[in-house]
Amino acid sequence: CDSSVPGLGPMGMIEYLGIDVRLASSSDIGGATYLSAVAHAALAIGAGDCHVALCTMAGYARPSAGRGEPPREPASDFEESWGITTAAHNYALAAMRHMYEFGTTSAQLAEVKVAASLHAQHNPHAALPAPVSVEEVLASPMISDPLHRLDCCLNTDGAAAVVVASTEVAARLDRTAVAILGHGEAHQNTRNGRVDLVHTAAVRSGPRAFDAAGLAPADIDYASIYDSFTITVIETIEDLGFCPKGQGGRYAQEQNLRAPHGALPLNTDGGSLCNNHPGGRGGMVRIVEAVRQLRGEAHPALQVPDCRFALVHGTGGRISTRSSSSTLILGRESR
Repeated sequence: CDSSVPGLGPMGMIEYLGIDVRLASSSDIGGATYLSAVAHAALAIGAGDCHVALCTMAGYARPSAGRGEPPREPASDFEESWGITTAAHNYALAAMRHMYEFGTTSAQLAEVKVAASLHAQHNPHAALPAPVSVEEVLASPMISDPLHRLDCCLNTDGAAAVVVASTEVAARLDRTAVAILGHGEAHQNTRNGRVDLVHTAAVRSGPRAFDAAGLAPADIDYASIYDSFTITVIETIEDLGFCPKGQGGRYAQEQNLRAPHGALPLNTDGGSLCNNHPGGRGGMVRIVEAVRQLRGEAHPALQVPDCRFALVHGTGGRISTRSSSSTLILGRESR
């Protein structure tokens, strides 16, 4: 689990679940935490430390009575007083720089939201199930130029969990298992002022995951990518190698992100932009939808035909200052 779980993280979780475990682990790299947790669980299983691992996350949308205030990072007091907030500085700044360097437009960013909304209409649990148009995204209130309200993710209550098991355990199960083929993790910060606003740490985590899996971006049939803001998706798909740097906006505009027949069907549950975003972290739920796609259990209107390989990517932190990237490559079992 992540370190926000009450009761000293995993110790509290173990007590709440009433289980006896061999190994407990807790870390926190924001929305990338849960993909790394799955990879770390696989390493523990491979080392013989355990046979079955439970990776969990849960979060509230906003602090309220009895829930407590979220922890503040040390830099907050120095940054937020100057307007360096999540939407304003950490994502709008990256979007503006991307527009300046590559000619990306607000309409191209809006295509990410449009694709998410077209998928969310088939999800009965989506917080925002109504489809929207590019024009509606651009007409929504400006939050921080160039990001409109509909360019920004939801913030919801929610929870999710993933079970990771050894191949021996998986062989005894009735349900189709999904194989972990590769993982990569990387971290990025302001580098003492040498700030890079148009790349994320995915430019390093992605190749590591692909190398471990022995696959390339062209082999991926479906992608679950953390969509905290529309610009997050644009920069991430570029950094992961699905299109050249600077071409993410055009790639989205060509409707490549729409399921089931786009070149890269993305976030078929509606993602953090339309479905849910538990506690401001979207990594774990992205894994769940990728597993559904590989098992052939996604909504029939959105199920990717013959889905064999899926990529899941989580981003933690804020892409203009300090952030983490975790990339998983998953594969459908042959049996």
